[in-house]
Amino acid sequence: MEHVTLNNGLKMPKLGFGVWLVPDDEAEAAVKNAIEVGYRSIDTAMVYKNEEGVGRAIAASNVPREELFITTKLWNSDQGYDETLKAFDASLERLGLDYVDLYLIHWPMPKEEKFVDTYKALEKLYHDGKVKAIGVCNFHIEHLQRLLDECEIVPVLNQVECHPYLQQAELKAFCKEHDIYVEAWSPLMNGKEVLNDEVIMEIAEAYGKTPAQVILRWHLQYDNIVIPKSVTPSRIEENFNVFDFQLSDADMKKIEGINRNHRNGPDPTDFYNK
Repeated sequence: MEHVTLNNGLKMPKLGFGVWLVPDDEAEAAVKNAIEVGYRSIDTAMVYKNEEGVGRAIAASNVPREELFITTKLWNSDQGYDETLKAFDASLERLGLDYVDLYLIHWPMPKEEKFVDTYKALEKLYHDGKVKAIGVCNFHIEHLQRLLDECEIVPVLNQVECHPYLQQAELKAFCKEHDIYVEAWSPLMNGKEVLNDEVIMEIAEAYGKTPAQVILRWHLQYDNIVIPKSVTPSRIEENFNVFDFQLSDADMKKIEGINRNHRNGPDPTDFYNK
């Protein structure tokens, strides 16, 4: 496993396990399997409705709690200072934990003008020792700049849609300048056309790896934190086996060349689902 050191000194596995769209009754088995394979970072959210299943898997694990890195997220309907504190306590109870390693604002919803107050509630949770680190998801540069201007703590990371067809170079440069990691959701573009891209397939064949493994390796070398999701045991293991090879600079350049700035998910500026 490769690790990064976040801007507050906390170490985080660079490869984690995501449970988006995994039903609660399947999450326990999937997370147990992932932990057995070697994953130590698990990414869930209130809106995924599987925090309880994730919590059961953690409780059943033989891995000490301090060796696991657990992330959950605040949903849009709970934004606001007081609402955030209440929602966090509810997530903690569902997970059955004393603390989480990372708590994130799921979407900025900028037109509602709540994300700054919401982030200040995350700062309180951090100061109170209930979370080890705080950050955001789906924030554009202008949203991050508001936090830098109006809040005390720099987010440790920004979790955004990122894959070879949406490489987020400008956002990544801004984040790097401010010591904010980028974490990729939908790193494989939800299994869509990027896995069948000619460039990806040619590189995969050359290395004797799958297209998914090549893309995950690209993320790691592109200095992204990455959280692929699967409930299939063979895929969970396949996605983990990306530490035994290195893409050449030439192959990294080839993948850089297939960027389309194609967003598969919603644009954060316009996303207001509650």
